[in-house]
Parts: sequence; C-alpha cells; structure tokens
Amino acid sequence: MQSITYDVCIVGAGISGLSTAAFLHARQPELRLLVLEQSRHPGGAIETYGASGYQAEWGPHGFLDNCEESRMLIRLAGLEGEVTTAPLGEFVRYVCLGGRLRCIPQKPLQILKEPLIPWSAKLRVLADLWKLPLTGEPTVAQWVAHRFGPALLPFADAVFTGTYAGDIERLKIDAVMPGVRELERRHGSVIRGVVAKMRGAGRQPSATKKTLPAMTSFAGGMARLPERLAAGLAASGALVYGNGVHGLLRETEGWRVQAEQGEVRCRHLVLALPVNQCLELLTPALPTMPPPLAAIPEARILSVLLGFDQRARIPFGFGYLSPEREQRFTLGALFSSHMFPGRAPAGHQSLEALVGGRRHPERLELTDAQLIESVRRDLGQLMELPEPSFTAVLRPRSGIPQLEAGYTELLAWRQRVQAADDRLHLCGFGWKGIGINDMTKEARKVALRIGAQATVGEQDEVKGVYF
Repeated sequence: MQSITYDVCIVGAGISGLSTAAFLHARQPELRLLVLEQSRHPGGAIETYGASGYQAEWGPHGFLDNCEESRMLIRLAGLEGEVTTAPLGEFVRYVCLGGRLRCIPQKPLQILKEPLIPWSAKLRVLADLWKLPLTGEPTVAQWVAHRFGPALLPFADAVFTGTYAGDIERLKIDAVMPGVRELERRHGSVIRGVVAKMRGAGRQPSATKKTLPAMTSFAGGMARLPERLAAGLAASGALVYGNGVHGLLRETEGWRVQAEQGEVRCRHLVLALPVNQCLELLTPALPTMPPPLAAIPEARILSVLLGFDQRARIPFGFGYLSPEREQRFTLGALFSSHMFPGRAPAGHQSLEALVGGRRHPERLELTDAQLIESVRRDLGQLMELPEPSFTAVLRPRSGIPQLEAGYTELLAWRQRVQAADDRLHLCGFGWKGIGINDMTKEARKVALRIGAQATVGEQDEVKGVYF
C-alpha cells in the first residue's frame, strides 16, 4: 500500500463496509477511499452455497424491499436485472403450534380472525390501552405478557427465534424494538401509538398505495450483492484482502490503522465490524472511554439443507418457526425452492432447517449424520417427506449478536464515542440491528456524517412485525 493519508479508511468488507463505500463514492467520488478486509472474499456473514444444482445461504436469505437504502444499494451494484422477490402478501408463513403447522396471516386483522388463540385472549390484547408502560429494561417476554397477555408469547417467541435465534426471556424489548417502546412511552399504549402514527401518515401525500413488502434476493444468491459492490473497489485498488487490522491509534488529524500489510493513516475511520470485533479492536484505543460491556452474547445456528423429488409435500410459503414450548429439534425451516427460483434442480424441491440458537448451542456439536437424521425425524412429523435426494450441513462461522442486558447502554456509549470524535464511525453487524436493511441504513448515515450532512435527533424506526 502507498504511504499516503486516505480521506476514509473502512475496516471490514462485509455488507456494512461495502455499503458505506458505495454511498460515499456515489456522493463524493473524489474521496481517497480504502477498505481493509482480513479474509480473502467480501460479504462477511453473506455467503451463498451451491452444489449439485442446489443453492442455499450460509447467512441471510434476503431482505425486505421496504428500505430505500437497500434499494439504492441494488442500483449502485447494478443488480436490478438479477433481483428476485417473494411478496409477503402472496407467500404465507407457518408457526408450529400443538405439533402441527398453523398458517399465520401477515395482517393483524386477519390474525385476529384466525382460531389461533381463544377469544378471551384476543380481547386481552385490548388491555394494552390502559396498561402503564413497564419501567426499567424488561425482556421481550415480560413486555409482551404485560401489554398483550401470555397467550401471545408463543408468537413473539417465533418472531424473535426467526430474527435472532434468540431467547425472549433474555432479549430486551428496548433493544430489539426501540421504536415501538418509544410509541408506548409517548402515547401510553402501543395501540394508541400505532393509531396516531397511522393518522399522521394519512395526512402525508402518497403517490403509491401501501402494500406488504417482498422478500428480496438475487438469481445467483445473496452473495451477488457483496461481490458486485466489491468488484469495482478491488479493481481500483481501494479494497485490500488478507489485510487484517490489529491496532488503532488516534492522532491529531485523524487515525493511524495498524494492519498486517503496514500502517494506514486516514482522516475518517469507519469500523464496519460486528459488535464484538469492533469492541476488541477499539477499546485499547480509547482508554478514557471504556465500553460498558467487553462483549455481547452471540447465538450460533447451522442449517441442514435437504433436497427432495416431487413426492415431498412441502407446504407452500416461506417456511415455519417453532416456539420453544413445542420442544422440537429444529428452530424452524425455510422452504427455499418455494421462495426463489433456482434453489433446486428441475423436478426437485429443497428446504433449509435451522438448528441451535441461544437456547440450544449443544446441538451444534452433533455430527452431520446425527443432525440430518434428527432434522428428518423432526420435519417428518410435520409434513410428508420421502428419502432426501440431497443433504448438506452448513455451519456458518459468524454468530448472531444478542441484544440482551446492557445493550442499550452500549448504544449510548457508541453515541458518546462518535460525538467525542467526528472522524470515528461505528457500524456493522449488531449495531442498531442485525438485518441487512438495518446495516444499509446505518451505512448511509455514516456516509452522510462523513459528508457533514448528518441529521440530528433521529427517532428510532417503528419496524413492522412479519412472520
């Protein structure tokens, strides 16, 4: 690497780092930009698997198309022609209840009409209108039971199992849904807050009718996004692989980055890393501002890919999730070949079963043969499946950050650190969420902040809940 001072050095070529680079280059192409990545390929947790005509994902399977930043990223990557979608309004999802799959509508009023819980439990939901907000930092389970009643806990469990592979008895509601928590505080009730928000939105002019979003991926799998974003950077020498960072030093005019291939000086430093990697690297560089936590917990999962011929009776839809009370081996399964085309050879179907998570890390220690047999036995009780024609076990390297006790204090620390140094920027897996849309939003905020266009006093987004 040349001995020059870069305008921006980004550590990490996962989706956060690559998104930040893309947004910066689009707005300020004159910037001297460098991205450092310790591995030999881009994408971080995003990686696509392919063998024998089957396609699966090591990490995220897609993202909802209701995020402007992610749509911008698709355009910047030039991937408009490769987008493939599965609309939530057309594809159903299931929750395992009482040992069988129950279809879950995506609209709240339709859910109320379904015989999933007794009418007494449905009426209990209205108690939200007069329930005072819980003080302190309640868990998701405590908050749901307080606001809407214990009958909704299995459904909340399914939602957060699907998102975090987490435990609702440990996940904190202020961390996972800060926007909803703010609505509750401001209006005294989630229902009243949602109604007020809808009324406010109704006064705003809108050119399009709101519909349910669609799950989005690419014909070649999710890896196409980081691959395309990284290609131009690598070709111009702005992305260097195999160059891990092991030290940071703050200087008068910016930062000095100590990397495997030499030192780099930069005015703006972007740590686009998972929370724990970021803390490990940054903490020694900020001795007077130590973080409240040395690390946050992570949940690890693996997926068992099963391929079948047309005799398999895989229900139509995205897949299913299983609450912990069902005591099943799998957390749930994605019906991959229903979701997107090209996930299985002609005349075949595929699904990906998820195993492990925060509650059952011991299952990750099983052999591939044990996992395949356990998953087949579990799924065979829920649907008609013949002998699989293809099997594979995918063991991702990355864990899923768990937003548990202390996480909101960690976010407050991040805000103080960035306020104290406007040339230091923290984003990545687990900062302000774990979804691709979460990360692209934070990446664009970083790009705007570097361009001195940061917004002040932003409110946490009220995210939709989709099964």
